[in-house]
Amino acid sequence: MSKLTFDISVSLDGFVAGPNPGPDHPLGEGGMQLHEWIFGLESWRAPHGEPGGATGPVDDLVKEQFESAGASIMGRGMFGGGDGPWDESWKGWWGDDPPFRHPVFVLTHHPRETLTFDNGSSFTFVTGGIESALEQARAAAGEKNVAIGGGADTIQQYLRTGLVDEFQLHVVPVLLGAGIRLFDDAGAGELERVRVVDSTEVTHLRYRPLR
Repeated sequence: MSKLTFDISVSLDGFVAGPNPGPDHPLGEGGMQLHEWIFGLESWRAPHGEPGGATGPVDDLVKEQFESAGASIMGRGMFGGGDGPWDESWKGWWGDDPPFRHPVFVLTHHPRETLTFDNGSSFTFVTGGIESALEQARAAAGEKNVAIGGGADTIQQYLRTGLVDEFQLHVVPVLLGAGIRLFDDAGAGELERVRVVDSTEVTHLRYRPLR
């Protein structure tokens, strides 16, 4: 069976987004600092239609994460578009060329027809909860993994239920001081450290929850 995973950048003080997130700052104030390390990598630039980029061990682990996922799950906040019934004109933060290239399942309380894109990306809106989303995502992923794209609340829900098989943290040497924490409501449990990849900018830690 495919694994359920997540891969996320986190500040040294445990935040995945800064304070006061909104349309102008989806990752909160200062939150974009958590992702600057990835923008120059070939593995990030290629799915976003950008040429070139750095290669090496860090690029390899990001490429591994992209290539291992056959479907993704995300919360409505990560897909965006506000609360309440859907504004059908909103198609996500990524425009007409989402970088996923596979089916994405969006957790929501409001039904909406599936959105499909020419590059293989699609967004299916799931109102039946996290287990329904996982079942649909696993069916779509086949032998590949299912990746939880975020945000923190969605990751916490899957951690609390013990459904996560493995995850990777990119620990960025910055202190945000406030914002959205990754593990505030994730339950308790022991972790096995699977891999550490260090670099001058970020430390990459892979863990497996022990059940």
